[in-house]
Amino acid sequence: MVKIYTKTGDKGETSLYGGKRVSKADLRVEAYGTVDELNSAIGITIAQFSNKSQIINLKKELTQIQNDLFEIGSILASPSTIRYTLDARRLEKMIDEMTKELPELRNFILPGGGIVGSYLHLTRSIARRAERRIVVLSQKEQVDKSILMYFNRLSDLLFTMARFVNYKENKKEVIWTNK
Repeated sequence: MVKIYTKTGDKGETSLYGGKRVSKADLRVEAYGTVDELNSAIGITIAQFSNKSQIINLKKELTQIQNDLFEIGSILASPSTIRYTLDARRLEKMIDEMTKELPELRNFILPGGGIVGSYLHLTRSIARRAERRIVVLSQKEQVDKSILMYFNRLSDLLFTMARFVNYKENKKEVIWTNK
């Protein structure tokens, strides 16, 4: 039986791809750990989809994003050794297609709506946190610019998906009021 625990991290260190030991608080570990958290949150979101839902085709797109995030995590865990081409244009195309069907956004909206829309808003905020962690890392070490661009578009896509799902499921968007 292969054991899931190794005990090598019991003193607050972990290994990057390639074997280099670093603190579990290292910027690189923070970045890929937050990407992993986002991936898990997307998995929870996908699990909320109903097979009868009008938005079932979004599951395929979210699963592709999970695969992208796994690749990004690998890249972030291996300083300058792995290359993966990320195409933010794919995300832009999805945003544009969904936006065509949505009512124009004239105000800020509060995260919420239905269960899937709410989870998509949660994933958006985790994506923004992951982006911030990656930006901090990029200020200290080299990070592929396509990763930064991808995360900037990803949070926009997740926001648009939340709106799209709520619209398709007739869930009302709550307008933010400054009162």
